[in-house]
Amino acid sequence: MDTGTTAFMLCCIIGLTMMIPGLALFYGGMVSVKSSTNMMMMTFGAVAVVGVLWILFGFSMTFGTSYGGFVGSFTEFLGMKNLLEPMTTINGLPVSLFSLFQALFAAITVALISGAAADRMKFAAWMVFATIWAVLVYFPVAHWVFAVDGTVTKDSVGGWIANKLHAIDFAGGTAVHINAGAAALAVAIVLGKGVNWGRLRKPHNVPLTLLGAGLLWAGWYAFNGGSALAAGNSAAIVMVTTFVATCAATLAWLAVEKLKDGHVTGVGAAAGAITGLVAITPACGAVTPVGAIVLGLVAGAICPLAVGLKDKFGYDDSLDVVGVHLVGGVIGTLLIGLLASDTMPNKVNGLFYGGGFDQLWRQAVAALAVMVYSFVIAYLIALAIKKTIGIRISPEDEELGIDTKVHRDAAYELELV
Repeated sequence: MDTGTTAFMLCCIIGLTMMIPGLALFYGGMVSVKSSTNMMMMTFGAVAVVGVLWILFGFSMTFGTSYGGFVGSFTEFLGMKNLLEPMTTINGLPVSLFSLFQALFAAITVALISGAAADRMKFAAWMVFATIWAVLVYFPVAHWVFAVDGTVTKDSVGGWIANKLHAIDFAGGTAVHINAGAAALAVAIVLGKGVNWGRLRKPHNVPLTLLGAGLLWAGWYAFNGGSALAAGNSAAIVMVTTFVATCAATLAWLAVEKLKDGHVTGVGAAAGAITGLVAITPACGAVTPVGAIVLGLVAGAICPLAVGLKDKFGYDDSLDVVGVHLVGGVIGTLLIGLLASDTMPNKVNGLFYGGGFDQLWRQAVAALAVMVYSFVIAYLIALAIKKTIGIRISPEDEELGIDTKVHRDAAYELELV
């Protein structure tokens, strides 16, 4: 056991756990005061249910020996069996700690989807969706992307994207962001438009949103840096590219806001930062710091325009999960094929560094496969829930406020004096 690596990963797990309240605050501040508690509960609810599933069989489905490169063995590590001995390590890291690190990836990915369901989805329906989607989509897709041959045991066979396609995804541009963004689009379509669709959506608490974005930014160093699985040069480089891409994307988003609307906003700054974090996630070990700036500028310029697609096509993606996570994830995944440099930890050259189109097509296949699979399965899950227990609260409850009407737990107690 490598105590230095173990200590580093313990710190990363604390950082990742900070992303739970970070996401809750980020989403909770952007919605109406009438649904803020519900929005935050959807994050905590997703984390809770996915955490239990992960320990029971999710880790096994993700990192167990592969069935055809599609999904890991359901029973190989059932209940974490055979993985708790102190000599069971990955790169000197206890497998139990590696499992906890990956559990938080799974939980946060599922929670991201909830932004497309703000104000109008039944909490029970959300919990059912989160459970089924994690099992049918996240665990298999994470296996495709993260399960490298020999990860847990020297003879284990992993997923097809990591081992056959050889697409690069350092920390989850496909498995996390494209995956969640495609599912969010499906959920938004099945849910339909909110009763306030077409009216100007005003976040009830911009400081909460900015605080949430800041916590997410801090936690993202653990998200990306921890994926190096060692306290070394790779983790350091990844944290640098993560930082500078986020700065560049924030500036680009604010510039687009200024040109488009004539002003810059706090929500725009928060969204720009998240966009940079999303886009750099797959590429943080592949691009140079200058490449990270270029990547951040591209994502920060395109994603605010992509957010407007919901108005054009008529889907109510309340908190712009599609525009930020799906589009940002695709941008980051594809730009690896252009901007990757073999001087970086992933040791691959993209088109602009003499590598030709070889890496680009691999990135495109990975992005498309995850997007299509996640969208189709998420749509079918949401549709099945709609036809059985019902997926949406009534328009009357939506108008009155889901916090008070459904949860009896308003975000604020306001008294006139």
